[in-house]
Amino acid sequence: MNIDIKDYKAEGVETELRKTSQFLMPAKLPDTFNADGGYNIFPACALGAGKIFNGFHSLAEYIIEQKTVVIDGFVGLFWDTIQARLQHHFTAAGLKVNWINTGTFLKPASEIEKLVEPFLGEYESVWGTKTTLSLIDIYNTGITQQVADNSDLNIVIGPGAALSGWNAPVIYIDLPKNELQFRMRAGSITNLGAAQASEPFQMYKRFYFVDWVMLNDHKKAILDRITVMADGQWPETINWMHKIDLAKALNQISRSVLRVRPWFEPGAWGGQWIKNNIKNLNTDVVNLAWSFELIVPENGLVFESDGNLLEVSFDTLMFENNKNILGKHAERFGDEFPIRFDFLDTYNGGNLSIQCHPKVKYIQENFGEKLTQDETYYILDCEDNARVYLGFQDSINPTEFRSVLEESQETGNEIEIEKYVQSHPAQKHDLFLIPNSTVHSAGTGNLVLEISATPYIFTFKMYDWVRLDLDGNPRPINIDHAFNNLDFNRKGKQVYRELISKPAVIEQGEGYQLVHVPTHAEHFYDVHRMEFDNKITVETNNVCHVLMLVEGKSILLETADGTKHQFAYAETFVVPAAAGSYTITNLGKGRAKVVKAFLK
Repeated sequence: MNIDIKDYKAEGVETELRKTSQFLMPAKLPDTFNADGGYNIFPACALGAGKIFNGFHSLAEYIIEQKTVVIDGFVGLFWDTIQARLQHHFTAAGLKVNWINTGTFLKPASEIEKLVEPFLGEYESVWGTKTTLSLIDIYNTGITQQVADNSDLNIVIGPGAALSGWNAPVIYIDLPKNELQFRMRAGSITNLGAAQASEPFQMYKRFYFVDWVMLNDHKKAILDRITVMADGQWPETINWMHKIDLAKALNQISRSVLRVRPWFEPGAWGGQWIKNNIKNLNTDVVNLAWSFELIVPENGLVFESDGNLLEVSFDTLMFENNKNILGKHAERFGDEFPIRFDFLDTYNGGNLSIQCHPKVKYIQENFGEKLTQDETYYILDCEDNARVYLGFQDSINPTEFRSVLEESQETGNEIEIEKYVQSHPAQKHDLFLIPNSTVHSAGTGNLVLEISATPYIFTFKMYDWVRLDLDGNPRPINIDHAFNNLDFNRKGKQVYRELISKPAVIEQGEGYQLVHVPTHAEHFYDVHRMEFDNKITVETNNVCHVLMLVEGKSILLETADGTKHQFAYAETFVVPAAAGSYTITNLGKGRAKVVKAFLK
């Protein structure tokens, strides 16, 4: 995947609070939204009536009943606004409130900077190393020594509030990662404990390698203590629900089916397929390059009750239900969901950079990740003459190749890249195999469904077609990292033999066939394509399935517990291992084709 945190640039919509082209998910979904079906950008699991509550007034009433509460939550929230809106209701009720803000117990920003510095790499690098710090490490001990007074209400509020150790209900306010980044780009938030906002790519690096790691560990540690889960993505309001109801909902979807909320981004090479084929997006942008279909470190799960929507981060599901989700692979992967689905859109766009990804040992030793970025490109759609760059020419000379790349970086001269890297014609339903250390790129004219291991930001660019990013700046090139990882033996005829999947029918019956679309030996996941006219029934065999309708209009999925859900073309969904079995019915004309990725 060719995602670079320096590539992000918002188009069009810009406010004081968030900077992005895309719409904020509504707090209350109109009844008519997506009534005619098709790809749904706000998929939600319906909980029935009376489960999700709207507004600070209702949350304030809950707090008044409790008298003493802890309000914890994620970085990037507008904590002062949350406190002020709650205080408005407390004042109206004539109540005296003892507010204790965790921000007052943070160590000085300069001291926190020294603590996190070892995990941020060089300043110009887009990568750091996952921190070994705990959240308590950035606070002074005073946070654990606070006590309630004789006020009508006592409230500890802010990230890490539960560190106070109060024996009181914990309200946790979550924030979707996409909205956090939109606020980051607007400069309306800072990193945890930082004195001020900095360049967005520096803030993202610190979020990814430090803040998110500490806060996710903290959330997991206090999950059993949380009594209320709230969604803080709306500056003007809040939605919340009782944790006991959320736990029931998470357990239910962990045994049936789920779909995360996708989000979309423009990029230097982005195309027009997503803009032209996915409705309800703001299309007043130069392009859309990515869809985060299932990149779970940054996706959330949405629940609905009485039209009210509430989103929680995907890890909330994994912390409580990883065994249901991953089945026999749960011990190996723990809380990490290992498979990623995303779209790379180069329709009427440009080529991705010539790139590679790190070897397993390299990513573990240098970046603190457990898994590496092993990828495949499934061609969901393509223009005539679309191509994929993959593998070296048989004549490749590593020394010469490096010299040419470095000269291009210094002079801005274009390279005749096919002298060094092979290009292959791309057709719908092809699967190109990109194990780590393999040189590759998606050429213009493709809609790529990237089926990959979960890591997603470790792309070493060697050549980027001498173009600028959407801010008009040169994009970073990472030749040293690339040459520490490139496998120059993946060249010549071996590329066709080993890196272009050869589909084979492994099972068939009347109106049905199961096609194995094999991955590389180094991939820990495999791919099947189920092709059928009417309906099929599939056993999970205690393995998680990640699926997408890649040909056809829509399908109806029913799991063994009776859960039913309709999915449209190009929507990603997950059937957990604990579902046991599921039946898919073709709702369109012609044969349906469903891709299924699963752990080997």
